[in-house]
Order: sequence, then C-alpha cells, then structure tokens
Amino acid sequence: MLNTTRRQTMLASAAFAAAFALGARGGHAADLRKLKFGVGLKAMGPAVISTLIGEGLGYNAEEGFSIAPAPLGTNANVQIAIDRGDVDIGIGVPSFGLPLLAKGEWQGALNYYEYTYPYKWDVAVGPDSKVKAYADLKGLKVGVSDFGSTEYPVTRNILRNMGIDPDGDVKWIAVGNGIQSGVALQRGAIDALAYYDTGFGQIEGANIPFRLLPRPANLPMIGGQFLTAPKKFLAEQRALAVGFGRSVAKASTFLLASPEAGAKVFLKLYPETAPRGSSTEDAIKAVLQASERRIKLFKPPYTGAKMGQINPVEFNEEAKMFDYKIGTLDGFFTNDLIDDINKFDAAKIAADARGYVG
Repeated sequence: MLNTTRRQTMLASAAFAAAFALGARGGHAADLRKLKFGVGLKAMGPAVISTLIGEGLGYNAEEGFSIAPAPLGTNANVQIAIDRGDVDIGIGVPSFGLPLLAKGEWQGALNYYEYTYPYKWDVAVGPDSKVKAYADLKGLKVGVSDFGSTEYPVTRNILRNMGIDPDGDVKWIAVGNGIQSGVALQRGAIDALAYYDTGFGQIEGANIPFRLLPRPANLPMIGGQFLTAPKKFLAEQRALAVGFGRSVAKASTFLLASPEAGAKVFLKLYPETAPRGSSTEDAIKAVLQASERRIKLFKPPYTGAKMGQINPVEFNEEAKMFDYKIGTLDGFFTNDLIDDINKFDAAKIAADARGYVG
C-alpha cells in the first residue's frame, strides 16, 4: 500500500498480535482449520454479529474451520492485515478501498461477499426538537462521532445535494462514539446527530430519547460492507472462503428469522459484551437494540439477488459521490463464489431459528 506509513503498519501489527492472542471461541476449535478474520472494531460487538455466530451454531464446523476473529481497531488496520496476509479474510469497506483504487494503490484483494447492504446512516434530533427535516439543519450544530467516520462525509454530501453548503451553512462537531454521542444530543451540545444504525442502537439501549428525521428521497445506495480476501487466498483456499461466506449467509438467514435467537447465541460466545450486572433478559435486549437495525440490512435490496451478491452500481455511486476516478472495477470485487455460498436450505435455517431455545 503506497500511502501506508511505517507508523500505521507498526500500529496495525501491534493490534493484530494483541487481537489474536485471545484465540478462537468454540469447543472444538483445536480440531479444525483456524480461519483468521480481521474486524475494524476495538472490541467484538453486535455490529458484526452475522460474521460471528456461525461459530456457536455449528456452521463453521460444518465447513471444516473455526474462526479466530481479531478486532484490529480501524478499517485501515484491517486492510493492512489483508494485504500483508496476516488475516485470511477481513471486513472491507468501500470508503477505504475506493480511494486506494482511485490512486492505483489497491493491492489485489477482492470483495467477494456483501454481508451488510446500504443504506445505514441517519440524522437524529431530540424528541422535542423543532427540526422536522434535513432542510431544517441549515445554521445548526450537527454532531458526528468523529471526522474520520463515514457519517461525516456521507451526511455532508447529502446536504450538498439538497442545496445546503456543508461548510458554510452547518457547524460540525465531533462528539465521540456510542452513548457519548447520545449524551451530547441529550444535553444540547449539538442540535442534531448524524450517525449509523448500530450507533443509534447503542444510544437507544442507554434509554436516551431521540427522533430520526425522515430520510430525503433518492438516497444513494452506498455503504455496504464486504468479506474481503487476498486473491491468492481465494485461489488456493476457495473452499474455505466459500465456507465462511456460507456460514455468514446462514447466520444472516437465522438472524432475519429470529433476532432474539441470534442474540442468545452471540451472548453465549461473548458473555463479556453484556452490560455489567444485567439479567439475561436485559443482556439480550441490549444486543437486540444494538443490532436490529443492522440485521435488516443483511438481505439484498435488489430483486432476484442472492444472499451476499454484490451490485457494482454501489461502488460507482460512491465513487461519483466523492469524486473518485476509479476507472474499471476489475480486480476490486467478484461474485464468482456467490452461487456456491448459497447452496444451503434457507427454509430449514429459518425454522431452526424460530425454534431455538438456547
């Protein structure tokens, strides 16, 4: 990666080493191929629930592997780990990948399964706010978690397309992540909060009231998230790549059928994510509040599309929105594994979810 600094690489290496020191979750992990999976989070959480619960449901074991997930902190760290071969598969995001592609610095990984589809951003205000629409944000203070997060450039562009100058007409304030951002809204430090689905779920879980503004018409279909792997891995370990994709597809089907059952599986794998001192019921509720908005995005929004199938229009729309000159998308994504990934009985998976008791 041509623009990766030595410091970034060293930080990514440190994050990688620390994350994998934790090892895999699962009772039979020692008997299975260990798949190293990089995630751009500081700690595992419900935002990536569909990539994790296949371990607890036995889907990974059925494919001959056990997952070793690594929370690497940032999307940049994940991409570095993918390019270096430190992880087998990672979560890829176009907001990081497309600028590299535009600069000719994309190193040959492929996005091969879309596990979260667009669109996931919103703007919230307090329940008693006089702000009723995006057009009313002119002249107000709009909070974002930080200026490196996706909600900042996306919301700026949405306002620009509505005729609002995002530099002159709006004051942007970085207010921190999760509950911290909700507190800023609640206390009036900002007039509105631009954020994404799972972030709003965390705020809701903290019982901080808010109201989402109606989304403007014709929002761009951008913001999908992908399973991404080096071309060499996809060529040499195709069955493993398909197996992980199939596990995620099954888990997504399971969650869509019963989010509560999925939350139970997640908490068995990651009991430390439950709020301290919470009852089992409250812990499940917390996972649901953090993940339910994201679960709705697991199913492709395109008629006739299979689970995980990638629509290149999303990449083109995002490139146009941010003025990335990307040329061809060849070598950036593939749908070649989708048919094999979807070779499972979706009706049975859904029935299992509805009958799951934990």
